Amino acid sequence: MCGIAGWLDYARDLTRERETALAMTREMAKRGPDAEGLWMSTHAALGHRRLSVIDLEGGRQPMVAGDGTGPEAVITYSGEVYNFEELRADLRSRGHRFATRSDTEVVLRSYLEWGEDFVTRLNGIYAFAIWDTRTEELLLVRDRMGVKPLYYSPTASGVLFGSEPKAILANPQFDPVVDVDGLRDLLSIAKNPGRAVFREMAEVPPGCLVRVSRDGTVLRRYWALEVREHTDGLDATVRHIRELLEDIVARQLVADVPLCTLLSGPDGNQDHVFARYLAEHVGSRHSETPLRTTELLDPALKSAVLAAYDLPIAKGDEHASLYLLFEAIRGHSTVALSGECGDEVFGGYRWHRNPAAVGSGTFPWVHSGRHRYQGAEILFDPDLMAKLDLRQYELDSHRDAVAEIKAGARIADPVEARFREVTYLGLTRHAQVLFDRKDRMSMAHGLEVRVPFADHRLVEYTFNVPWSMKNFDGREKSLLRAASRDLLPESVSQRVKTPYPSIRDDAYDRILHERMADVLRDETAPIAPLLDDELRRSVRQRGSLVVDGTLSRASLETALQVNSWLAGYRVRVAV
Repeated sequence: MCGIAGWLDYARDLTRERETALAMTREMAKRGPDAEGLWMSTHAALGHRRLSVIDLEGGRQPMVAGDGTGPEAVITYSGEVYNFEELRADLRSRGHRFATRSDTEVVLRSYLEWGEDFVTRLNGIYAFAIWDTRTEELLLVRDRMGVKPLYYSPTASGVLFGSEPKAILANPQFDPVVDVDGLRDLLSIAKNPGRAVFREMAEVPPGCLVRVSRDGTVLRRYWALEVREHTDGLDATVRHIRELLEDIVARQLVADVPLCTLLSGPDGNQDHVFARYLAEHVGSRHSETPLRTTELLDPALKSAVLAAYDLPIAKGDEHASLYLLFEAIRGHSTVALSGECGDEVFGGYRWHRNPAAVGSGTFPWVHSGRHRYQGAEILFDPDLMAKLDLRQYELDSHRDAVAEIKAGARIADPVEARFREVTYLGLTRHAQVLFDRKDRMSMAHGLEVRVPFADHRLVEYTFNVPWSMKNFDGREKSLLRAASRDLLPESVSQRVKTPYPSIRDDAYDRILHERMADVLRDETAPIAPLLDDELRRSVRQRGSLVVDGTLSRASLETALQVNSWLAGYRVRVAV
């Protein structure tokens, strides 16, 4: 996948800023352990850290394309384009010559041939920057579903960008500040595409591109889900899904390095049994990575997860377990295929079948899981919480999200219209959290994880399948079960979906409470000005029992990580 970083500044000579540009690039070293590159001109610096997957000897970056008299465009690229061979054949027929076998060169020459609209021809997961030396304009592009990250920070005379916030934070021009809006993003369960928590920093939203010129920065959406009529019957729908999946997986198995698949499941006590059934059925080599509570609570592991994510997170045990899993996988594979987005595409969550959650007027997973996140109102200063008004922020975020597709105006049946909204929320909000988690935890070890269920063709097709058809047999993922029934053991294909595993050990929560009590007692803790003074006094007087049983695991994890984040990233709070 790789890591990218860069700096555009029309007001200064960046050839004098090589050390800073190099520092930004080297922040991406874990994403790309195999090679480093830096291309510089007067106003543009493009950095790259490479994870070699295709064309191991060629494909070095940043890559330059020219007409023989000089460079026309330069690219720094992360990701995979799965239809690069078809695009390369088309480009060759139009007179383009290629020096490598890499998809990077195909992307670069596609830009030269078709301009910025070439992005509509790409099938893959990607985040890249192209500097056009002819126009002196920079193009930032992110894949349709937002599987690969891309952050940017506009400046008075250009822009800073990178695969992760840490690339931007490495530039002294950027001041790490979190304001009211940033705290809302940290403490709310809502996920808003484009927001990056740090003030003056943003994500390129999924399916969007950003063009930066001397006239400023322009954001343009090149892809979005649209409400349309689904005309196929059940049999034709199942058949087409199977055809799509066969093509998608075949494309994503292409690599010049060792590749594996992840067998994930819901129950930590039984999951290995079903994984073994499937491994035996297909004849694959299967390995397991058992984890202990003490490992997941290791302060060094917590710090490593925060360093990989650059932001505080609520589900610390899940992120930590994935971090260790990917570390183990990287010992034998460079690429892995994973099942993220399958539940969003095919309707696999419990909240899809919970009428109260579906009709709650908010994100259904928030309604169903609110009790698992409660505690911020106890930990944080009441005046601060009133200013943040997280409940209204959540409702506003939901309202803005469903307004993007106007399902109610396009679907006569209000029940079906709401299910279409719920599907849209899952694909554009819920899945983003999963993609971020998977990307940061895997790329911290230089492991590329591909997500076949996020292929935009599959997403587009299934999005408009009526809920009655998606749920035709009353089971979760009905269409996926039907499309793959002949491929799986009966015990696996008919297994009931249950939630993603979290650690079930009271000792884990007890230690979190003890660590939170220590923070509440610490007058010098960076988070102290944000916490409830009365709670802090009570803990100092009566001990850690004050917080026992009153705070959710998620609220404890979040607060503890905010404290570490404020200290380690030297973030200034401006509320």
